[in-house]
Amino acid sequence: MTVVRSRTLRRMRFDKTLDVERAMAIYAHPDDAEFGMAGTVAKWAKAGVEFTYCMVTNGASGSQDPDMTRERLRDIRAAEQSEAARILGVKNVVFLEFEDGYLEPTIDVRRAVARQIRIHRPDVIFTMDPTMRYGGGYVNHPDHIAAAEVVLRSINPDASTRQMLPELWQKEHLEPHKPKALFLMAFGAPDTVVDVSDVVDTKIKALLAHRSQIDEDSVDFIKGWMKEAGKKKRYAYAEGFKVLRFEEDGAPRRDARREGRKAPQARGRRASPSTTPSRPARRRR
Repeated sequence: MTVVRSRTLRRMRFDKTLDVERAMAIYAHPDDAEFGMAGTVAKWAKAGVEFTYCMVTNGASGSQDPDMTRERLRDIRAAEQSEAARILGVKNVVFLEFEDGYLEPTIDVRRAVARQIRIHRPDVIFTMDPTMRYGGGYVNHPDHIAAAEVVLRSINPDASTRQMLPELWQKEHLEPHKPKALFLMAFGAPDTVVDVSDVVDTKIKALLAHRSQIDEDSVDFIKGWMKEAGKKKRYAYAEGFKVLRFEEDGAPRRDARREGRKAPQARGRRASPSTTPSRPARRRR
């Protein structure tokens, strides 16, 4: 595991119910974060939010080149991810280095992710939607689903419950932590859209840092995708999310069983349901 870290902290108000000092994106491969949320990352980092990237796999499977080795590709993609993070203003980059293409939500992966959440203590966590399996001529990569599933398990119970993975607080002195909100990248039917018009060029530059994966001719399609996401709110470019809000520390806890396990209602700017692209951008994984 490698951590690149510095520290500058300011509070950003996302809306009247959500203040953010720290945010964290947890995802499977290099370029996953840049593809669906890099505009939001750049916007929040510019506002002073301390952003942490946590890449779960080593990215070593993402090539069709018969002369490429897994070891060399791992190093190439780690360098590309570090460069993209620098462009976006991401402060901390964590490489967990599980094997690309073999990821499962095992207890070892869950422990590694929960550890990072307890270390960095984000107000908001970003990940993919684990319920997205296929659509628009695209079958979702199983690592995407597994990484997102691990994030859900981190919120309940892995990172938030003291007696779950007790070695994290007994031996490593990492107290439990639960974020205020979870943002799931939504490529269809988002309930919240973020205006990224002023940082779209930064997003594209960060995407193109992944030279082993992203083609130049993908740029127009990706911009078209973001234009579609922003249409209803009349944003030039936007990114869409499904947002879950959680109770803040110190708030009275409800008995979920008595309340019929009602899903939390996401607040925020409502989005158009028709933001799914007709085909995926040209990327190699």
